[in-house]
Amino acid sequence: MTKAPTAIICLSPYSGGMEIDSIKMAHKMAPYAKTVLIAKTDHFIANEVAKQDNPFKLETISFRSNLGLALIFGIRQLVKKHGIKNVIFFGASELKSLYFSFLGLDINLIIRHGTTKSRPKKDWFHRLIYSNVNYHVAICEHLAKNVKYIIPFGKKTELKVIYSSIELNEKPKPRKYEAPVRILNVGRIAKGKGQDDAIKACSILDENGIDFKLTFVGDGEKLYVNEITALVDSMPFKDKIVFAGRSNDVPSHLKENDIFLFPSAGEGLSNAFIEALSYGLVCISYDNTSFPELKKLGFQISLAQDQNLSDLQKKLIAIVKKVQEQKQYALNNIQNAHTIFNSNTEIKAYLLLLK
Repeated sequence: MTKAPTAIICLSPYSGGMEIDSIKMAHKMAPYAKTVLIAKTDHFIANEVAKQDNPFKLETISFRSNLGLALIFGIRQLVKKHGIKNVIFFGASELKSLYFSFLGLDINLIIRHGTTKSRPKKDWFHRLIYSNVNYHVAICEHLAKNVKYIIPFGKKTELKVIYSSIELNEKPKPRKYEAPVRILNVGRIAKGKGQDDAIKACSILDENGIDFKLTFVGDGEKLYVNEITALVDSMPFKDKIVFAGRSNDVPSHLKENDIFLFPSAGEGLSNAFIEALSYGLVCISYDNTSFPELKKLGFQISLAQDQNLSDLQKKLIAIVKKVQEQKQYALNNIQNAHTIFNSNTEIKAYLLLLK
């Protein structure tokens, strides 16, 4: 199935799930269409892609403003250069420029939504810049509802739900439990991501004399990292907490841990959480955004009341006291994750949207 030339556009300077997903999408699309990944010059995506051989073309663009001539004409030039007919856009704020970049061009525009947005964007200007969108793709049902509430739809715009995929060469063998209980959190260290509540939740383990190790994998903005580090230093169990930094080998951490503690204030559909399910970790989160949806999909997860630290502590210690039994239940998540978050299913769904 050969499709028309396709651009994956992600202009974010950050190094989180969306940025990683844009690189993965370029790899997935390359066998089916001439694929170009367009990223911001000298930032995470461009730097990561430049390190490896790729089946797609990398183009970078330098700009200062999300709405400016450099971005508008830069994107337009690249689209014409490569004869692009399909665009899958990862992001939001740069859409203002993309609207003007694509004026008069025959572009099938797909916007991929991976994060929950809070404020409706239905004023006249947003109605204008969203008017030429062909498809909104939400990576879960929670985000589909959010998109309907937040985003104005053009006359021909359609909404699709396509779950993100995980890629594993083989079914993992979860760690055989032995003390101390090993707890993992993976994600960008930022406000709302839950690292502070994960630390505070573990105080109940320390108070009850339960030996544990809490590992954070990920990086973040220096000011907030310093804030989290100061919180750790104030805890009597600070020696049980490790910051491993950003990793290109998250599976190695998943294989070494028992529990995935992820008390986020709200996610789209967390890649890290899906991967933890697929590796058979016992997963704990707050009862918000997409996490209840995962339970409806048949996953064995523990949900604490949203933003309720006391309930999170109760859920955590209850699981830790029966961790071997809980790990056995979590084995069922492995096959379920491989079925629902399947790469072939995801790419086939996207190909149906392309010219």
